[in-house]
Amino acid sequence: MDRDLDSHINTLVMDYLVSEGYPSAAQNFALEANVQPRVDIESIEERVAIRNAIYGGDIQTAIERINELNPQILDRDSALHFALLRLQLIELIRSCTVTPDGDITPALTFATTHLAPRAPTSPEFLQDLEQTMALLIFPPDNLAPPLAALLDTKLRKDVAKRVNEAILQSNGERTRSKLLELVRTRAWAEQKARDAKKDIPDRIDIGLDPENDGRDLEGDSVMHGNGEAGSTVT
Repeated sequence: MDRDLDSHINTLVMDYLVSEGYPSAAQNFALEANVQPRVDIESIEERVAIRNAIYGGDIQTAIERINELNPQILDRDSALHFALLRLQLIELIRSCTVTPDGDITPALTFATTHLAPRAPTSPEFLQDLEQTMALLIFPPDNLAPPLAALLDTKLRKDVAKRVNEAILQSNGERTRSKLLELVRTRAWAEQKARDAKKDIPDRIDIGLDPENDGRDLEGDSVMHGNGEAGSTVT
């Protein structure tokens, strides 16, 4: 029974490493636990390369890699494609507003060429584009919270997560690991217990934060506080 339980737990851990994109950790765990990943390591590395490009603000490279992997992903998901293009515009605006006399022409040209034609197809697209273009009007050090959020590197992380899920879905895989689903279910049950005034500790830490995708795993890339992707050093 214990052996069956260990095997099930190992499978859950491997599922997490594959879904969340930690190829080096998956390889090491496969050797240690004698459990093989459900996909080849190269396919995980492809997703990681795309994720790291987005984390680093190189959205053009990310889009090119997605299209090389499967051009139908963005063709079929106009919202994700628009989100990537919008993020690319934000990175252009970020670059040109670093100095007071920065040239905004590249940002304007990109918006006109790639985003303006798509904006009328959706009220949400139009609103997002208008909000993004407002970054060119107001000084970056005095932005309203909704605009400041666009320059927060958390947006890169959010878009990267959507891209990862879209790639997994296109490959016929689960978009979320079973382990994270269990963690979320546990968090829901804990909240229900607190709402019912059950006698439980103020904090129950299980050592796995489902929102922390930048945790250090040996040999795999992580996202630092400045939004740049790097590798862990051991």
